Amino acid sequence: MDNALPCIRNYIAGELATPRARAALLDNVNPASGQVYSQLVDSTDEDLQAAVAAAQSALPGWRAMDIAARARHLEKVADLIERDLDRFAAAECEDNGKPLALARAVDIPRAVDNFRFFARAITQFASESHAMGERAINYTLRAPLGIVGCISPWNLPLYLFTWKIAPALAAGNCVIAKPSEVTPKTAALLAETCIEAGLPAGVLNILHGRGSGIGNAIVTHPDIKAISFTGGTATGARIAAQAAPQFKKLSLELGGKNPTLVFADCDWDKTLDGVLRSAFANQGQICLCGSRIYVERSIYADFKAALLQRISQLRIGDPLTDVDQGALVSAAHMHKVLGAIETARAEGGEILCGGQQRQVDGRCNGGFFVEPTLIEGLPLDSQTNQQEIFGPVATIQPFEGEEQALQLANGTGYGLAASVWSENLSRSHRIAGRLDFGIVWVNCWLQRDLRTPFGGMKNSGVGREGGWEALRFFTEPKNVCIDFG
Repeated sequence: MDNALPCIRNYIAGELATPRARAALLDNVNPASGQVYSQLVDSTDEDLQAAVAAAQSALPGWRAMDIAARARHLEKVADLIERDLDRFAAAECEDNGKPLALARAVDIPRAVDNFRFFARAITQFASESHAMGERAINYTLRAPLGIVGCISPWNLPLYLFTWKIAPALAAGNCVIAKPSEVTPKTAALLAETCIEAGLPAGVLNILHGRGSGIGNAIVTHPDIKAISFTGGTATGARIAAQAAPQFKKLSLELGGKNPTLVFADCDWDKTLDGVLRSAFANQGQICLCGSRIYVERSIYADFKAALLQRISQLRIGDPLTDVDQGALVSAAHMHKVLGAIETARAEGGEILCGGQQRQVDGRCNGGFFVEPTLIEGLPLDSQTNQQEIFGPVATIQPFEGEEQALQLANGTGYGLAASVWSENLSRSHRIAGRLDFGIVWVNCWLQRDLRTPFGGMKNSGVGREGGWEALRFFTEPKNVCIDFG
């Protein structure tokens, strides 16, 4: 370990905690260059106990605080992130490898929106009442759970981190949060922002480190009443097995193997743009990416040719420059994606484009770049079509009609998101109703309204986030029945 490198510290009790003398440190690598540029604390049970103690101390005041005052704290955090948007975007680009323009246009503005939305939503979060004629009335109280754990992934680091933290805080909980150890930098900047914003000490605590270490400790700690996790399905299953005996509330947003259904009557150019974006945005590192492309046979050959032409025009390179595709998040993930492409070859798939690591000159010579890859000729039951790759890799296949399209779309263990591209309104409604997915987009992809429920079916997770769903998750309902006597 090089102690001369900057060290990302935990945020506990309103302060950046000085690492213990013998604290283990993890390297933080810039994916575009392949170089270690900072280190982070690999937190232990001792760090978690300090964070829980801070949260326990802060909880009575935070949960009792007037809702409007709590909302103002969140609005202040949003204002400061927005003020420092360029700084946050540069950190996200450096940490994750995504194009700077994408971080500036999507990731950081969405983090601002998350805080603002839930700051305002909590002021409109109403209870329910049910009158029993003239005999009695029931009303529902919703109290914060207490201390909750929020664990987020590396693909949309600040975007998804704040997506969990903001509603938990708005509802009056104190939070123990863990970002991915692969992309910790914007979480560290968020800690600095919270200090400047005057967020009460202990309300939010951020612990860095490995999922198998501090992440596991957060999940199993008896004083943490709920876990909101976004990540891989296998990890989600382990979290569920650990949390169930303690009867913790769980929100698990897991993997996807999402279908894109293209019908012959689609808007041609709009569909091509949408399919290209859904397959390869953020280097394919979004759980919502459309990695299985199904095209009605009558237009299949022409659509495939047009899509390949557009893929060939994608610019891959240094994410600080004007490019469409940056680096994958780590060397290990790059090799996993390249291994999945080799599996597709072994299964008999034809690599129509891409399929290789891309070398980028200059400072990015050692970076983790993979060419956008389109694969043809694989059956539905192939490993390539059944397992999430989470990279710039998609398959393409023709279908004959609605029934086959539905059979193909629904034919995996995942059920997160799907998109349908057709100008036939009746068909679009019909197909949307029969797709086994938590989210269905028609003639669009990744249009998100923060008021709507977000989550998947089957192996794609448990529970919903977003809007009232998030505030309901982070609160406990209590029915009070008053008899009029």
